Order: sequence, then structure tokens, then C-alpha cells
Amino acid sequence: MTGEHDVIRPAHPRAIAATLPHGTLLFLPATTHYAPVETPRLFNEQVLRFFRPAAEPAALPAARARQAANLFPAMPAFPVRLLIALAVPLLPLGAHAQRAQRPPADPALTYAARITPAALRQYLTVLASDAYEGRATGQRGQQQAAAYLARAFAAAGLQGPVAGSDMPYYQRFALTRTGVDSASSVTVGTRTFRVNQDFFVLLRNPAAAAAVIQPTFVGYGISTPGFADYTPSDPALQAKDLVLLLDEPLNPAGRPLLSPTGQASAYAQPGFAEMVARSPAMRTLAPRATFRIMPSAAALARIPQDYADLPGWEPRIALPGEPAPPPAAGANVFFVSPEMGAALLGTTEAGLAAYRQQVAAAGKPVASPFRPPAVTLQVRESTQAFPTENVLGYLEGTDKKDEVVVISAHYDHVGRQHGQVYNGADDDGSGTVSVLAMARAFAQARREGHGSRRSLLFVGFTGEELGLLGSRYYTDHPVFPLTATVADLHLDMVGRVDSLHQQGDYLYLLGSNWLSGELHELSEQTNGRHQPLQLDYRYNTLTHPAHLYYRSDHYNFARQQVPVIYYFSGFHPDYHQPGDDVDKIDFAALTRRSQLIFRTAWAVANAPQRPRPDPARATPGSRPTAPELDRYAGRYSCPQLPLAITLTRVGETLQAQPAGQPAFVLQPVRPSVFRFEPTGALLEFEAGQPRFVLVEAGRRFTFTKP
Repeated sequence: MTGEHDVIRPAHPRAIAATLPHGTLLFLPATTHYAPVETPRLFNEQVLRFFRPAAEPAALPAARARQAANLFPAMPAFPVRLLIALAVPLLPLGAHAQRAQRPPADPALTYAARITPAALRQYLTVLASDAYEGRATGQRGQQQAAAYLARAFAAAGLQGPVAGSDMPYYQRFALTRTGVDSASSVTVGTRTFRVNQDFFVLLRNPAAAAAVIQPTFVGYGISTPGFADYTPSDPALQAKDLVLLLDEPLNPAGRPLLSPTGQASAYAQPGFAEMVARSPAMRTLAPRATFRIMPSAAALARIPQDYADLPGWEPRIALPGEPAPPPAAGANVFFVSPEMGAALLGTTEAGLAAYRQQVAAAGKPVASPFRPPAVTLQVRESTQAFPTENVLGYLEGTDKKDEVVVISAHYDHVGRQHGQVYNGADDDGSGTVSVLAMARAFAQARREGHGSRRSLLFVGFTGEELGLLGSRYYTDHPVFPLTATVADLHLDMVGRVDSLHQQGDYLYLLGSNWLSGELHELSEQTNGRHQPLQLDYRYNTLTHPAHLYYRSDHYNFARQQVPVIYYFSGFHPDYHQPGDDVDKIDFAALTRRSQLIFRTAWAVANAPQRPRPDPARATPGSRPTAPELDRYAGRYSCPQLPLAITLTRVGETLQAQPAGQPAFVLQPVRPSVFRFEPTGALLEFEAGQPRFVLVEAGRRFTFTKP
């Protein structure tokens, strides 16, 4: 906020009393002047000097409270003066005071109304700004966001519940990051080439990347009826390290040889297109690695952008004490500079150009003169630990304070990619600011004598985008016992209107009826009492292809048999894109949704009995039978990918063994669907068919067995 501010100065009490009805109580601020705060970063610099953890937020120093209030002007931190009209008979004063202290007819509605579009917009404008750098877990922006949430909880009067910590609002833990070691290199003769300078690598088989190899040249790596650099059935090429030119053959006029229209074919389109184009034939060779020679240094520099959609670039993240998830299945893929490519083939860049010209003149593949030398691969992985934190704010209940209702969202997002900030205003900035607004409303109710019977825990989870890691850590190391946790009401992407609806008067609910019928009924009744939203349950099914129930943090509570409701407003084109910005949020819809969730939390927190888990409603997904597992077992291949996967029965589930990769155990979701927990990948078997669909990172690949 910048610019001038109105200053209200208290008048003399007798002058004011003369203008008031008998028995009126008037509160006037001594001042309403706020110090302007121009940027979130400036605010951080101003406030962090004052912010220190306190066991009792109500005892914050006045200076700290005033600074915190500057970011949250709806939360006054100024002193007040009570002006009482002295010439008022005592009896009317008492009568009016008694009427003023009567509780509202429905306090849930009263305090839900404290959640406003203006407040939600204010929070989100900060949290989803470029200054927070996309809030990637473990990065500076995520740490800034954590500090923002902690300050907001403290300013609202919530306690930090983490005992024995210098920051009781943080549940700190470490994650591990495993990826290609920055010292990795490839040596050819006396020349050494460095990773991220001379080459990039998709490391999928680490064991094959630290060895001495003898490369084999396969031209452009194309094998089609009209142009065949190699024969897929050639046993001499099986399980080799293959070198190929990553462009396409041209004719003498410089036009694509394989395209009748003269347009570039898929073989010349860096990224997923060329990988898919080459895969059908190359997968039969089961190469240990492919070395793709880029046509120019500029093309090499674009590799992280052009191939960003391929799994395997990002470091593999794990919780403490757990092994890193296995790499993406398949052969190692090296993208190398023209200089390095020439060295791999024992030639020069001029020699590569001469080969291309020979192919153009012949109009077909030609024998190469190259004699590749032995190559020493020294590509290794390294693992480093890095800190992150869940952010918790706590309001103690009254007579049922030992029971806890969790209200949660994840505050992390995907950070920077390709030079752009992915702000994640909807995913999940919208859920996070809703949790903040609800925390403030509940705290105000408590201060005014309407505290909830059960305790309330407001949580911002980290690491959701990496595989629900923050909620995994919390449910494995709960601050409050899970047996005392009544429910988790979780918000993830609740700020937009999807293409299936014209207006924002709806909300998708998942899981409300899966573990506790009583929670579902309470949710429905609460919605029906006041300006009901359309509660849409289309995603609340085991057969929906999106499998949303398993894709947000509520799932980790559900797997511990804690009843959950997952709130969602639908997909949109900006999902995990740089366009997910504040200006696309429907704040009126977000407000109505937040108010409904607040009232639902109020009902759960004040109900005479906690919603009981129903044993008949166990976590969804009955286990497959032994005959079903035996039927699924076998070796599968995919025409879209150079990959074979062998499935074997292990106890009551399946083990997957990608060719040349470590085996890993799958978790049954239901009899025909299995999940790989670290990445969220799903294997969906088709009824009565010898095939499954691998669903990973939004893509679907069909695997079949003979």
C-alpha cells in the first residue's frame, strides 16, 4: 500500500456523547496510519527483524504487531480508546451492553463473512508474485512463502505447535536430491568433455554410464521402408551404444529428403517428436545409450527447453531415510555438441558435414568412413540433502481440544522453468490463501468468545509437486496423533471456473463419502443450509482417468484412515503453465467456496461427536486376487517408447522390472490399477486384454505383451 492515509483523531468524549443515543459504546482508533509497504521483498526486510517465535502470539511486542499489521490491514493492530457517554443512565447502558454481547444467531455464517474477496486477493497478490519465484520446494521462493505463512498465522493470533523448535510454526525436515553429478565427464583419447557444457544427459541407467564403451554409428538413426540407416533385427547392433545425427537427411537442394511436402519431418524436430519418430525401430535394439549429435552449438544450448517434457531431467527427490526413486526407465540419452560428436566418431566436424553431403547426393544411406574410438564414460550421480518445511498454525479448542481438525493446502509450486516464473496462483495459491483467510476468521471467533470445541490445525504443505512429500512427512511424523485427528479438509486449486461450468457456483468434492458416511452427510447438510453451491462429484470415482483422489495431500491422511474431503474447482489450460496468474482467479467464486469450507470446518469442529470412520468404507481399492496378478504378469513392450517392462507377482501385488533398470514394487489402487508411489505413475490394465496403459506426467503409453 502506498500514498496518503486518512488519520482519524478522537474528539472530546463529552462532545461525542452529546451526539450519541443513550447507552452507546463507541470505539475509536487513536490512529489509523499505516506505514506504506511497496513490495513483498521490502516487507520481508522490514518484518524479519521483528519476527521472533513466541509461545503465545498474543504477547507479541507492539512494534512487531504493528509491522505485521502493515501487510494485513484488515487485521488492525492499533490501540483503541473506549469513549463512554457519561450522561447516560446506568440501566439503559447495561441493557444495551447485554444486547451487544448476545451471540449471533449463526456464528458460522457471521465469521464466514469475514472471508472477503479483497483479503484473498491481497494475500494471493503477494504469494503468487514473481518475487516468490514459483515457490519450488527447497528454493528461495518456497522459503519466502513459508515465512509469509508463518507471519500471517502469528499476526492472526495462532500458535506455532511444533515443540522444542526455534520456529514453532515450522515442521522442518530434509529431503534428498539425486541427480547427475556436475563433475561428470566423457573422455575420448586425450580430450575430456564436461556435462552441461559439451553434453547433456538423460541418465536412466546409471550403471551403464560409468564404463568404457565402443560406440557404433547408425547414421541419422532412421529405419523406415524408404530410408534405412540400419536393420532393427541386426544382432550386431543389439544392446550397443549408438551414435546418430540428430537432424534429417536433405536432398542436394537442401530440402528434407523424407518429406514429400518439403517440410521438416518429425526426425528433425528436437524433443518428444523426434524421440517418438525414432523409437518404433530403435527400441528393438535395446541400446544401452544413444548419443545424439546436435547440428549446432545453439541447438545443444536449447536441449533443456526442447526436451523438457521428457521424464528424467529433474533430480529425484526422496524423504529422509528413503532411497531415491528409480530413474525414468529406458536407455541413457546423451545430447552432444558437434565437436564432441565428431570426436566420438573419430572424425572432425568437417567430416560430419562431408557425410551429410554424401547422403544428400545419393538420396539414401551410405556407408560411413568413421572408425569410432573407445570412449570412457564417467557419468555418475550424487545425492545432497536440502531443507524444507511444512507451516503450521494452531488454535486450541475448548471441551474437545484433544481432537484436531486439519485444514490444509500445499503452498509449493514448480518454480522457474525455461526462464519463466510459474506463479501457481490457482495451484495451489488459491487453496493456501483460503486457508489463511479461514485461520483469521476462526481466530477472530475465538477471541470474541466463539472458539471451536475441537482444536484446529491449519497447514501449508511443502513438496506436493514432488510427490505429496510434505503431507507424507507430516502423516509419518504427526505433530498431533492421527488417532486424534478428526478429518482433513484439503484445498487444491479452488480459484478458477473450468470449461464444464459457466459460473463459479460449484465445487468438486472427492473422498467425503469414502471413509466416513457421517462426514459426507455433515458436508451436504452444511452446504444446504445457506446459499448452497453445486457439489459436483464427477471426479469422486475409482474409474475416472484423472485419478484425482491420489494426486493431492489429503491422500496421505486417507491412507492412514483419517476421513478427508478434497476440494477442487477443475482443470484449465494454465495448469502447470506460466499463465497461472492472479489476474485469472475468480475471487468471488473463491470467496464463496472458502466460506462453505469454513462453515464445514465449523460444523466438524463443533459437532457433538466426531465423524466416525466406517470400517465398511476402507481406503478405496480392493486388492487384486492371485489369479488376476498371475494374468497381469509377463513382458510388455510399447511401440511409442524404446522400453520393455517385465511384471511379476510378488505377494499380493506386482513388481515392475524395466529392461536394464532396478525393479520396483507397485501398490494396488484397485484390482486393475497399480500405482508407483514415488512418482505417481499409474498402470491401468484393460479388462480381458493383454495390455496396460502407463499414465505418467499427463501422458498415456500403451504396453502390450505377446
